[in-house]
Amino acid sequence: MKRTIKLSLCLLSALLTLLSCQEESIQADYQIIPLPQQIQLKSNEDPFIINKKTNILYPKGNKKLKEYAQLLAQYIEEKTHKEITIDSGTKANNSIILQIVPQSTNLEGYQIDINSHQITISGNSEAGIFYGIQSLWKALPIAQENKVIALPAVHINDFPYFQYRGAHLDVSRHFFSVNEIKTYIDMMAMHNMNTLHWHLTDDQGWRIEIKKHPRLTQIGSKREETLIGHLNDYPEKYDGKPYQGFYTQEQIKDIVNYASHKQITIIPEIDLPGHMQAALASYPELGCTGGPYKVWTKWGISENVLCAGNPKTLQFLDDVFNEIIEMFPSTYIHIGGDECPKTQWKHCPKCQAFIQKQNIKSDSIYTKEQYLQSFIMKHVSEYLKKKNRKTIGWNEILEGNADPQATVMSWRGEAGGVKAAQQGHDVIMTPNTVMYFDFYQALDTDKEPLAIGGYIPIEKVYNYTPIPNQLTQNQQKHIIGVQSNLWTEYIPDFSHVQYMTLPRWAALAEIQWNNPKQKNYNEFLNRLRNMLKLYDLEKYNYAKHVLNVDATYVSNPETGYTEVTLSTLGNAPIHYTLDGTIPTNQSPVYQKKLQINKTTTLQAIAIRPEGNSEIYKEQFHFNKATNKPIILKFPADEKYNGQGYGTLVDGISGNTTYGSDKWLGFSNGNDMIATIDLEKETPITSVSLNTCIATGDGIFDAQHICIELSSDGKNYKKTASQIYTMPTEHRKEVKQHTLTFQTQTARYVRISATSEKKLPSWSGLPAIPAFIFVDEISIE
Repeated sequence: MKRTIKLSLCLLSALLTLLSCQEESIQADYQIIPLPQQIQLKSNEDPFIINKKTNILYPKGNKKLKEYAQLLAQYIEEKTHKEITIDSGTKANNSIILQIVPQSTNLEGYQIDINSHQITISGNSEAGIFYGIQSLWKALPIAQENKVIALPAVHINDFPYFQYRGAHLDVSRHFFSVNEIKTYIDMMAMHNMNTLHWHLTDDQGWRIEIKKHPRLTQIGSKREETLIGHLNDYPEKYDGKPYQGFYTQEQIKDIVNYASHKQITIIPEIDLPGHMQAALASYPELGCTGGPYKVWTKWGISENVLCAGNPKTLQFLDDVFNEIIEMFPSTYIHIGGDECPKTQWKHCPKCQAFIQKQNIKSDSIYTKEQYLQSFIMKHVSEYLKKKNRKTIGWNEILEGNADPQATVMSWRGEAGGVKAAQQGHDVIMTPNTVMYFDFYQALDTDKEPLAIGGYIPIEKVYNYTPIPNQLTQNQQKHIIGVQSNLWTEYIPDFSHVQYMTLPRWAALAEIQWNNPKQKNYNEFLNRLRNMLKLYDLEKYNYAKHVLNVDATYVSNPETGYTEVTLSTLGNAPIHYTLDGTIPTNQSPVYQKKLQINKTTTLQAIAIRPEGNSEIYKEQFHFNKATNKPIILKFPADEKYNGQGYGTLVDGISGNTTYGSDKWLGFSNGNDMIATIDLEKETPITSVSLNTCIATGDGIFDAQHICIELSSDGKNYKKTASQIYTMPTEHRKEVKQHTLTFQTQTARYVRISATSEKKLPSWSGLPAIPAFIFVDEISIE
C-alpha cells in the first residue's frame, strides 16, 4: 500500500512538473526584421525543444562554420540562458545542423528547416549560413533559465533583394574608437547589412595612417577646436578644446578582419578633390594658394581644395591609394567627388595652365573647371583599375567626362541616380531626403539632440522605394543597392550614433532585404517590438519615438475641419484631451479621427504596462483662412510637399524642422503663389505667413511678399507688399511676416512669396535659386 501511494505521488509530481514546464514554455517568433521571403509553418508537427543536450553540428574541417557554430551557441545562451555544445558532424537528433547546400546563385540565400528532432540551416554559401543564424537568433525569445524554448516546425526560404546593403559612417568630423567601430559592425550584422562605407578623411580630420605621408596624421588628424552649436547659429562659438584621433594601419586591418567574420565588406572613402583641408594643412604645397592652412574647425564646404594643376597632387593621390588598397581588400574604393568648389581653380595659374595644356574647354553643359575635376577623378579610377579595383563616387562625378565603369552613389535626391542608370552606370541609392540619418527623426526638436536639420521619421524610411519608376526594366538592374549615411558634425559620441541609426536601421533593413512591392508599415511596427527588445538586450541606445503617439493631419475644405489621425506602436490605447489638461488613463480613448474646427490644444498619451509614452502636444490656431479651399500656381517640390496644399491652412504651424510635413518647400526658382477662397465676401485687415530659414541648407527667406484681393477671382487688386533684405550671414529660424492694411472686403486672397533667385557667395553653396519654405497662412 505504501509503495502504491509512493508511486502515485511520484506520478503526480512528474505530472505537475510536466504541466509546470508546459506553462513556462516560450515559442520562437519568425516574424523578424528583415522578414524572410517565405515562411511555411508546419502546424501538424511538434516543435523543436532546446535543452541541455542540444548541440550544434558543423562540417568537419570547415573553420568558418565552426566559428559560426560558436557564434550561434553564444546567441542562444545570451537569449535563453542555455549552454549549447558544438561538434563536427552531419546528422544527429536534438541537433542544430549547419550545412552548405547551394540551391541558387544568390550566395547569401539560406533555408531553415525545423522539426521535432532537429534544426537544419542550409546556406548557399558560408554567407547564407551566417544570415540563417542571424534569423534564428532574432526569432528566439528572450527567456529566463527555467523556461522551455520551443521552436515551431517550419520551412523558411530566404534571400536578399539587393546585393549591396550599406551603412555609412563619418569618422572625420567626430572620431570613434576601434571597439566602437566593431560595435557598429555588430549592429549592421544584426540588420543583415553587408557593406560599411567608411568616410575616413575630410576637412575636419584625416583619420587613417599613410606611411609615405606621415604628416597626414601628425598634423591632419588634429584640430585646435570645434564649432559649438549649429552652423547657422550666429555668432559662431567654439569650444577651445583640441580634438584628435586616427587609426593605425594595424588597427585598420584588425577592423577589416573583424568585419569579414560578420560577412561585411568595408569600402574606404578618401574624398577628393574637395573636402581636403586636413590634407592641405599637412602638405600646403598641394593647395592652389600654398596656405597656410589649418585643419578646419567648423562645418560646411571649404573652398580650399587640391590643386588640380600641380603634378605633385596626382602623385600624392597615387601614394595614398597605393597604401589604401593594401589595407582594404574590397573590390570597390570610394573616391568622393562631391561639393568641390571651383573658385580657386578659376584663379590658379597652375590649374589654368593645365587646362590649356590638356585642351580642356567649357561647353553648353559643363565648365572647363568641371571637366578638370573629371580629369582628376578619371586619373584615380585608372590607377585603381590597374590594381584590379573599381571606383565609387558621389553623383557629382557625372559632371564632365565620367568614367563609364564607375559606380554612382546618388545623394542629392534620386535625379543623379536616374541619370547614371540611364547612362549604364551601376547605382547605389542614398538620397539625402530619406537616407541621411543625421537628420532629425522627431518634430519636437527641442527634446532632441542637436541635428543638422531636416526630418526623416522611421515611416518615411520604410516607405522609400529605391528603384525609380521612370527607369526601364533593363535600367532598373543598375540599381544595385541602397545605403544610409551618417555624417557626424552634430554626433559627438557613439551613444548618439546608436540613437540616430536605431531603429531607423530596422526600416532600412526591410528595404535592403525584401521585395519593395511587399510592404505593410503596420505589420512592420508589430515586428519591430521584438527588435526593440533585442536592442535592450544588447544595451544599444535607440530612439523610442515609435513608442510615442504619432499624428497625421488633413485639411478638409468641404467640412472646414482639420482631421487628426493618431497611432502608436502595437495599438496601445491612446488617451487624449482637447481642453488643455494633461491626459491620463481616465481621459477619453481615441477610437476614430478627431475633427478639429476651433482654436484648441490637443494632447495625447499611449498607455502601456511597461510604461507610458511621452505626451504628444499640438496647438491649433483657427482664423478666416483655416481649412478654406486653396490652389497654388506652382507645385511644391515633390520632396517637400507636406500634406498637400492644405498644409498652408490646416491651423498648425511648423517649427525649424523644415523637412517635416508641416511645411511646403518650393525650389528651382518657383515662388509660392497661393489663392485662398474664403467662400464669401469677408472683411480683411491683415494677412500673415511663416517662412522657415536655414541658409546653410540653401533655404532663404522670401525676397518679396505681395497681397492681392478679389471679389470675383478674376480681377485682383494689389493691397499690400513688402520687400525683405537678404541676410549677410547664416541663419536658422522661423519668421512670421504680417502685412496689415485698412479693412477691405474680398472673397479671394492671393498671396505671393518670391524666392531668392541666386544664393549669395558667402553661403558657400552653388549660385542657384534658393529654396523657400512656407507654412501657415493666416487671414484676420
